[in-house]
Amino acid sequence: MPYHSFSRTFSRLQARDAQSIIMSTANIITSAVDMLPPIAVREYAIVVDPRDNVAVVKRATVPGLRVLLEDGRAVVVTASVTPGHRFATRDIPAGGFVLQFGHPIGTSLGILEGSQISNENISNDVPTIRELPADLYTPPPDYIPEAERATFMGFRRPGGRVGTRNYVLIVPTSMCASHEAQQISMISEFTLYSREKFPNVDGVVAIPHNKGCGCQDGSTIEVMLRTLANYADHPNVGGVVLIDLGCEKTNLAQVQKYLLRHEKSFDKPVAKIGIQESGGTQAAIERGLKEVERMLPEVNKAERAPCPVSELVLGVKCGASDGFSGISANPALGRACDSLVRSGGTILITEVPEFCGAEHIIAHRAKDAETGRAIYRMVDWYKEYASKFGAVLNQNPSPGNIAGGLLNITIKSLGAMSKAGTTRIEGTVEYAETPKNRGINLMQGPGYDQESTPGLVGAGATVVVFTTGRGTTIGNAITPVIKLASNTPVFQRMSRDLDLSAGGVIDGVESIDEVGARVFEHVRRVASGEILAKAEEHKHREFQFWAEQTVSL
Repeated sequence: MPYHSFSRTFSRLQARDAQSIIMSTANIITSAVDMLPPIAVREYAIVVDPRDNVAVVKRATVPGLRVLLEDGRAVVVTASVTPGHRFATRDIPAGGFVLQFGHPIGTSLGILEGSQISNENISNDVPTIRELPADLYTPPPDYIPEAERATFMGFRRPGGRVGTRNYVLIVPTSMCASHEAQQISMISEFTLYSREKFPNVDGVVAIPHNKGCGCQDGSTIEVMLRTLANYADHPNVGGVVLIDLGCEKTNLAQVQKYLLRHEKSFDKPVAKIGIQESGGTQAAIERGLKEVERMLPEVNKAERAPCPVSELVLGVKCGASDGFSGISANPALGRACDSLVRSGGTILITEVPEFCGAEHIIAHRAKDAETGRAIYRMVDWYKEYASKFGAVLNQNPSPGNIAGGLLNITIKSLGAMSKAGTTRIEGTVEYAETPKNRGINLMQGPGYDQESTPGLVGAGATVVVFTTGRGTTIGNAITPVIKLASNTPVFQRMSRDLDLSAGGVIDGVESIDEVGARVFEHVRRVASGEILAKAEEHKHREFQFWAEQTVSL
């Protein structure tokens, strides 16, 4: 036999023998595993609600893993399921609902016990019961007596509102003045402001943006002016420098008209600068620096004083979410929100696309039928708005969301809504519009972090808590943004950007209530200025607003 033929034959024999050895080894391992007692499901996965027919994996599984459920049944997991994803805890026949959080998250296309739940074996169809009782009434929460409510150290403003920070803010009325505004803030912080000289001032910041010139008349300008005016009027701002180019559509004169029309009374130092009027960029910057220098001693006169937490306005947000966000971080934040609402405080939640598929649940939590209908109008408007751009909201989960276990918008929405807590919904507002009621208020707005977070601040949020499963770093120019991780690995990996972790819930070493209490205390301390949010330390000051027509509520 020629050598090369012998070599090929020998190689085939080797491969066949190797395959035989592998299969034999696999059979031995499988038999050994079958002989072992099943492992408690909590070691590998979480069954979120007793009604669920899926378990969310927290440690990667291997085919053949046997887990023991709480009801005493042993289930063999038939796939390699990665953390954040799910396996079926029983057969789910075609047409049956796949349940998580005790609610349908999809419809089975035929799923066997132990199988991984994926977009290949479920459809996104879920039932929604939109009819609201005409006499819908959700009782108010059980309020904590005023004498027993927590306090924080805040800046009480002349109009009665309370801030958690004390900034000098440079507000460009358009993109045409954004460069100069940013230069004034950066040079001022470098040359004029120091914490030693002005201990009660948190800094000199700007909100550069790309809107305001050549834009459509109507609601686009209305949203922009409302956002800019509410930033200038924000209780976290002690002094304001308004700057325009001079010929743009949203110039100083238009901003002043808006403020007067909406009766914004600025009982704080204010300066107005026109770039064209001043003689150009350099002259405007020089004038701005003089105005900041004049303003700093006046702004520094404000001092922190004890205030009840009922004066806090907490914005809640999530981004870069994963399959654990709705199990740990969001419900833990919800517990903190419940404590704040019971203390008379205010909660703002937005990201309307992430109500979709579960809007009926939150609508039935409204204080009355009209408020519930307003929630539906909010969601329906957004669906129509998205359709104009060829988008559908069930495609909302990003690739990162899906990789982390959020297979569709319903799973994402059910988990996302929990971050506002469990008390009743008091009202709805448009983007960057100040709510009229304390308690939970829903704000119209997109899911994009860089637009929805500024909208919460424009609506009056004096602190924001931002939950994340995969890690995000966004901040805000005037309001501290606290990051709450959903799992321990991402918190350990990004500990210099994330403030808190709810990963103990997934690891089984901490309860949702315990994490919620930690979040509430951390919010109180950040609001008091005792500690900074990590985004503040890194000077994250992202700002962009959603200058689109919003729904008439």
